[in-house]
Amino acid sequence: MNRTFIDACKGQETDYTPIWIMRQAGRYLPQYQKIREKVDFLTLCKTPGLAAEVTIQPLDILGVDAAILFSDILIPLEPMGFDLEFSEKIGPVIHNPIRDRETLSSITSFNPEAVSFVVDTIKILKRSIKVPLIGFSGAPFTLATYVIEGGTSKNFINTKGLLYREHSLFEQIMEGLTEMVKDYLLMQIRAGVDAVQIFDTWLGILPPEEILSITSNYVAYLIEELKKYADIPIIYFPFNCGSSLHLLRQLPIDVLGLDWRIEPLRAIEMTGKDVSIQGNLDPCVLFGSRETITKKTIEILRSAKGARGHVFNLGHGVLPETPVDNVKFLVDTVHQLSSKERRDG
Repeated sequence: MNRTFIDACKGQETDYTPIWIMRQAGRYLPQYQKIREKVDFLTLCKTPGLAAEVTIQPLDILGVDAAILFSDILIPLEPMGFDLEFSEKIGPVIHNPIRDRETLSSITSFNPEAVSFVVDTIKILKRSIKVPLIGFSGAPFTLATYVIEGGTSKNFINTKGLLYREHSLFEQIMEGLTEMVKDYLLMQIRAGVDAVQIFDTWLGILPPEEILSITSNYVAYLIEELKKYADIPIIYFPFNCGSSLHLLRQLPIDVLGLDWRIEPLRAIEMTGKDVSIQGNLDPCVLFGSRETITKKTIEILRSAKGARGHVFNLGHGVLPETPVDNVKFLVDTVHQLSSKERRDG
């Protein structure tokens, strides 16, 4: 197996900077679109053979250094009693959101066997690929926003209202989701994934004192529990939190994911050199010229030079309209430029 990604996560020396891309298996690929013409999104996630196929597609097409399991962060919520629907027009919808204790009492604990298709997909992939496989989950707070709001939101009034109005109920929700994420990720680890990423997509909607509270009370516990069972890289991606990264220094993570709102050099100054970093090209750069892609790649590689380790990635998921040739060019450019830099010293 090509271990470049794993080595970079652990801060070990590599011959080049590894790269993978969030949402690299998805709508921007014609090969993925052909499969989606035959099945809906939820069916695709629950069908191991198809989920494995779309996970592998970007490995063959792009030459990335890691695969990420094709799934969705909301998948483990359905067997807990949440009425989940993926709408083509508005995205995920939970028809029975938690707004009071009565609704919470109708939600059951997570049973890993209910999502055994995830394990089956992982086993297929481990027999088929020659790069590390990344498992993942939503972070407890990000999942809480979905189960409280009932889907995506602009202002998160229900989530913040519950946080500030009925804090004990909010804590109950967070505690339950933290245990679920722990069990879900442990299931993936036992099935054979080589690293896990925790997506905290909506953490940035909170003020700094709440970010510190959430990460100290729930994320830190989650990561510590995972580390009791396996010595694999744990990546934490707190989206839109550039100004609050100093609050995350206490987290026992291996890799900190960055979005494009902060330079890697500044992130290193805020978090120290005990953690590797991942990121952080603006996805919209991939709509620019190849000269621009090269220029921005060089800037990030130079800015990240002082990190313990660096995994190149976008600052968020690749957009559906992105030209595939530009994504392939980015992967090749990262490999070539970082390899040349190491050879030249």
